[in-house]
Amino acid sequence: MSQCVDIHAHFFPPGLVEDLRSGDAIDGMRIEERDGQTWVVHRQGPNYPLSPELYDLDARLALMDKKGIDVAAVSLSPTLLFYWLDQAEASDWARKVNDEIQVLVEQAGGRVAGVAHLPMQTPAGAVAEARRAKEQLGLRAVQLAPTILDTPLDDPDYVEVLSALDQMKLPMMLHPYFVGAGNRPGLDRYYLTNLVGHPYQTAVGATRLIMSGILDEYPELQPILVHGGGYLPYQVGRLDHGHAVRPEARNCQEKPSTYLSRFLYDTLAHSPQALQYLIGLVGADRVAYGTDFPYDMGGGSFEEQLFNVELEEHKKSAIRGENAKRTLRL
Repeated sequence: MSQCVDIHAHFFPPGLVEDLRSGDAIDGMRIEERDGQTWVVHRQGPNYPLSPELYDLDARLALMDKKGIDVAAVSLSPTLLFYWLDQAEASDWARKVNDEIQVLVEQAGGRVAGVAHLPMQTPAGAVAEARRAKEQLGLRAVQLAPTILDTPLDDPDYVEVLSALDQMKLPMMLHPYFVGAGNRPGLDRYYLTNLVGHPYQTAVGATRLIMSGILDEYPELQPILVHGGGYLPYQVGRLDHGHAVRPEARNCQEKPSTYLSRFLYDTLAHSPQALQYLIGLVGADRVAYGTDFPYDMGGGSFEEQLFNVELEEHKKSAIRGENAKRTLRL
């Protein structure tokens, strides 16, 4: 059986955990003890349990073993992107994060692949850190939010970053976030910032990469979409129709659905019917197993996620690990 690779797992720097426990954490973060469990609290309001699997290697490997995961591509928890820090602090934070991810990779003995964080406050700094992450630290991809605060990735400010990732052939994971960016209208209750907001952000960010012509301009850019691609795969027909009837929707050279094959999608759709549709739409070679490890909105083992999905074994093998290995060059 082929290796099982989780392309969507998260990381909390152990150094930050120490700072939280000493009361000296970045951006005013703090911890609280609730019913015997440690919770992280952001000054903006969001809070969540500090699972040992986020920062403790032994706990991480034990959970990976339980889920049958051989290798995990590990990216910074999106709650820690901190795009509102000043330039100097943002650059320092990115270096610390990426250094700690590299240590995790070394200590994990081949079971972790690193995904770098970039200080997007300064595009030149982001490019320099991406180059350091790849060439000096051996990290395999970068993680970016679909928007940097209120500025989308297709903005001219970020052309330098996208061009560099294209030239370096460094995959770009798009991961939504809300901490520090404020709640969107209508998403302030019922946990909708995550339940609805995250797939919405992903769909908007990916659509802008398509409709702006970015994917035409940078043919080696390799975006990875988490949470099953958000809403993009399920409304792409509407984009095609708009491209056909609206002149302002024709910045891309081909109809939007043509570009679906430029993305790699994780399996985290939380629905076998939706996952079956996604695989049928984009092909089994464009889908990779992902868990959102270890958060409560994550998914189960590979077998659990694909239990009711009808696929030939060679396609399951590709989704189980081969597609992620090809994309991340493992």
